[in-house]
Amino acid sequence: MTRAVFFDVDFTLIYPGPSLQGEGYGFFCARHGVAVDTALFRTAVGRAAPVLDEVKAHNYDAQLFIDYTRAIIEHMGGRGPGADRAARDIYDEWAACHHFFLYDDVEPALRRLAEAGLKIGLISNTQRPLDEFVAHFALDNIFSAAISSAQLGFLKPHPAIFEAALAAVGEPAAAAVMVGDSVKADIEGARHIGMRAVLVRRTGDGLSSPLQHLLGPGFEDVPVITSLAELPALLLPEPREPNPACHAEAPSRVPGRRRESRLP
Repeated sequence: MTRAVFFDVDFTLIYPGPSLQGEGYGFFCARHGVAVDTALFRTAVGRAAPVLDEVKAHNYDAQLFIDYTRAIIEHMGGRGPGADRAARDIYDEWAACHHFFLYDDVEPALRRLAEAGLKIGLISNTQRPLDEFVAHFALDNIFSAAISSAQLGFLKPHPAIFEAALAAVGEPAAAAVMVGDSVKADIEGARHIGMRAVLVRRTGDGLSSPLQHLLGPGFEDVPVITSLAELPALLLPEPREPNPACHAEAPSRVPGRRRESRLP
């Protein structure tokens, strides 16, 4: 039974605009006297990834994200004390919703799931106030819970952040699904406490190889999707065709009552 579904936020529901990509990094660095090659941004993001991926302690610490941002700047050629100041500026701006855009498939998928009776939640490794995120993108009346790592003090994949989200909606791990773009933070973290998971790969990267090659044995049942438009079909049961022979004798439904959605 799927009764609750939780979503990561950054790169699952929203993506940064130019002000927080190469162009923006160049602006913030120039403001602090640091020269960078903005053409190296995407390569620099990949080379800086170990700063986050290899962290052992999962307590929320703003310095971790500042160090990650500075590593991107350094891989773009930025050096000196101004690089640290620019990294702090970028970290602060990452909390502002106006720098971000909502993927086109997000609102229709969320509302479809909510209308089907599922409890919808957010679990995000962010300092961004999630109530501001909901209000900014006009996603009112969808979410039953929103847990951020800055609020709770723990980062995904720490069990505490998933457990807090489950407690907030009053559902056990076995009845919940986590949807996100990070294998380590979202998929491994959720599966560790008994939740199911769906990996979002919007670019299609990695879809040619089975996901278990990334995660190891036991993860063969983790679906990989390129759009949230695919999600309702995974989580909601297919409507049953009416039986013509029984249709005439079928009792009328009580007005206002909805059938319970069931998913094995």
